[in-house]
Amino acid sequence: MSSDAGLSDVDKIEMQLLLEGIFLRYGYDFRGYSMPTVARRLTQFTAEHGLGSFSDVTRMALRDLSFFHRLLACFSVSVTSLFRDPVFYRALQENVIPALRSWPHIKAWHAGCATGEEVYSHAILLKEAGLLERSTLYATDISQAALDTGKAGIYSLPVIRKGIENYRTTGAANELSEHYHARYEAAIMHPDLRRRVMFATHNLAMDASFGEMQIIVCRNVLIYFNEELQNQVLTLFLESLEYGGYLCLGDKESLTFSAVADHFETVDEVARIYKKKSGYGATGY
Repeated sequence: MSSDAGLSDVDKIEMQLLLEGIFLRYGYDFRGYSMPTVARRLTQFTAEHGLGSFSDVTRMALRDLSFFHRLLACFSVSVTSLFRDPVFYRALQENVIPALRSWPHIKAWHAGCATGEEVYSHAILLKEAGLLERSTLYATDISQAALDTGKAGIYSLPVIRKGIENYRTTGAANELSEHYHARYEAAIMHPDLRRRVMFATHNLAMDASFGEMQIIVCRNVLIYFNEELQNQVLTLFLESLEYGGYLCLGDKESLTFSAVADHFETVDEVARIYKKKSGYGATGY
């Protein structure tokens, strides 16, 4: 097989057939993902499983459910950590958390949450602001394995140590150890945090919204989608936000030149935090 940097014409056809087969067989739609990203991940997956072509992957994925779930994991974005990108969390704490006080109940949606570390980071900020008890955080991803990890709220000590470093960089006045219990070689997030987070499978390429939200966090997920799917997902987010709700993207993502750019005002361009303008309802615009 050719490298992911230069697939042959046959490789490209086989890749398209694989994505079409996944959609028809299982209902997962990856056809709007960035093709260079898909090619790179599939090439790696094919090599790791000792297969000779994308056609071999297609044959096994369509006939073997357990194999398909292994394949599905390669499409799931799992790069995450507690308080990843401290600049964002500092901006969230200063520019968004205080404004959330105006809502009687706060609903947040973390789309593409992976194993949940960033959801718990948000929950920690809400707890420290005295807002957690009137908040519900919906954490969604396409990977059930990742969601299971997030729901358990158990992370290795190296993950926790990295989180402590990030947390301190945000300028936090407290200690991260107040929010977890460490034992042996792992730590579990505090029950107060875990009971406020609802984990569920959700495919941004196909599924509907979770209702009206005050804040949506989807960081470093859109970069894996093509322009059409990016605009589709951003429109979904727009329709899912209440007036004055906040949309938070990754540091390599922006609303500039997107289909929904005119419907948002910029709160913090560096941290990629945007606010939905008045006049655009949560169920249409």
